[in-house]
Amino acid sequence: MSGDAASQTACETPFDAMARSQLPAWQETARHAASLERTTLRDLFAADPARGTRLTAEACGLYLDFSKQRLTGDTLQLLVKLARSCGVAERAEAMFGGERINVTERRAVLHVALRAPRSRQIFFDGEDVVPGVHAVLDAMAACATEVRDGRWTGHTGKPIRTVVNIGIGGSDLGPVMACQALRHSSDRSLTLRFVSNVDGTDFAEAVRDLDPAETLFIVSSKTFTTQETMANASSARDWVLQALKDEGAIAKHFVAVSTNAEAVAAFGIDTANMFGFWDWVGGRYSMDSAIGLSTMIAIGPDGFREMLAGFHAMDEHFRSAPFDENLPVLMGLLAVWNTTFLGSRTIAVLPYDQYLARFPAYLQQLTMESCGKRVTLAGEPIDPCAEGGYTTGPIYWGEPGTNGQHSFYQLIHQGTEVIPCDFIAFANSLNPLGRHHDLLMANVFAQAEALAFGKSAEQLAAEDCPEWLTPHRTFPGNRPSSTILAERLTPAVLGSLVALYEHAVFVQGAIWNINCFDQWGVELGKQLAGRIVPELESAEEPELTHDSSTNALIRRYRRLRG
Repeated sequence: MSGDAASQTACETPFDAMARSQLPAWQETARHAASLERTTLRDLFAADPARGTRLTAEACGLYLDFSKQRLTGDTLQLLVKLARSCGVAERAEAMFGGERINVTERRAVLHVALRAPRSRQIFFDGEDVVPGVHAVLDAMAACATEVRDGRWTGHTGKPIRTVVNIGIGGSDLGPVMACQALRHSSDRSLTLRFVSNVDGTDFAEAVRDLDPAETLFIVSSKTFTTQETMANASSARDWVLQALKDEGAIAKHFVAVSTNAEAVAAFGIDTANMFGFWDWVGGRYSMDSAIGLSTMIAIGPDGFREMLAGFHAMDEHFRSAPFDENLPVLMGLLAVWNTTFLGSRTIAVLPYDQYLARFPAYLQQLTMESCGKRVTLAGEPIDPCAEGGYTTGPIYWGEPGTNGQHSFYQLIHQGTEVIPCDFIAFANSLNPLGRHHDLLMANVFAQAEALAFGKSAEQLAAEDCPEWLTPHRTFPGNRPSSTILAERLTPAVLGSLVALYEHAVFVQGAIWNINCFDQWGVELGKQLAGRIVPELESAEEPELTHDSSTNALIRRYRRLRG
């Protein structure tokens, strides 16, 4: 972020005494937000005919139009000032420099190293990590090539035709999303399946029509102890052995993405087929690491490296572009503006491309596991109801268009909640079919226009709408949205798009002064489940010491199970 570094204020420490809401830039932004309360998007566009081309930015194959957000040029200047006051640039440099910015786990956050070119040097604890990254990528490429060209054969000598990825969370959501997003670029002679849920139905349905002799499982678990993943991996092992009757078959039908060589070997997997990653890779930031092996098998090593190049291009843009032209900074600031200063509680992500059907689900983990925090880096509570408190972590959700238009758009247009929207679209379809793409894109532009400007009672009167029906057909408008437009969905564009949201999350965390890279909130439920499992499985009636509701549910479950 050298473009802004000279104008930055000194970076505050993670334990700064002044609360975020006490910063002069914060208070100035809050006063400005209050002054815009009665200003509508209709007013803003009427006052500035060039607004639609002025409030835009472009980089890495992505064009961002944020002119339909409820802000002015002054708003943008204030938000940029706030980002500088919160030390966004300095914290970004600390991340790129390998500092342990994940303070609660004392870890670096170096997912940017996963897509760095061979020529780049990125140091952690005095060691350049880039050669190690490329050693793993090369090993992945060798494996993927053997599977794709039929040289990897199973225990009976048949080539592998189906790959099943077993993981959960970041070990599942990223590969699922990427493989679907890039299906047009994938090898259609291979079948890709994904198993994540500990519900046995997930595994049973995934393998129901498969031939064990032609199936390769990728078991993705850093520790090789993740409860859901190992339960599914054990079932997969039993499924293979039931058909092939030889323990030696495991080495031909399983590979591991893990760092626990001892547990991998004990499972029966050849550790030569174990692909590692590092503590400085968070699960929700890992789709471009060895966790992406299924993606590389699907689209090939060249396609995977093209995706990595898209990631890296956005990394470089984020690090170097001035804040008011910086796509991730702008996206992060818009989320902060809408959530903290305008009071919105959710953000809808609406991709108008069926290949991106799983992109909103992927973003849910990236954004809500990152920003779902109620204490600062110093451990101080963030209470939005207290004086000086503020809101963090909006809820991200969405579905592809145009399907969503016939589902939840009604609430977005005419409900009592104001829901900012991110529309994502592409100028060219990967599957051109008659008028389909023009119809699709017409809906993208029309929905954003309708949200912004609505339809007034006066307009309805001019259309001879009955007076009694007018309130029902009035659209208030003034609903904010951004549109991200690219030429077409390629591996490189997908990489840039994911990195855009990754770094936008970083910006939000820096401004809210929270740790975007831990996830302690997922631990308690796991611990309690570990305690409850033996109570469910015990042959004798267990002594239960939970609350009365949990005790009663456990007893009823045991009775129903007989």
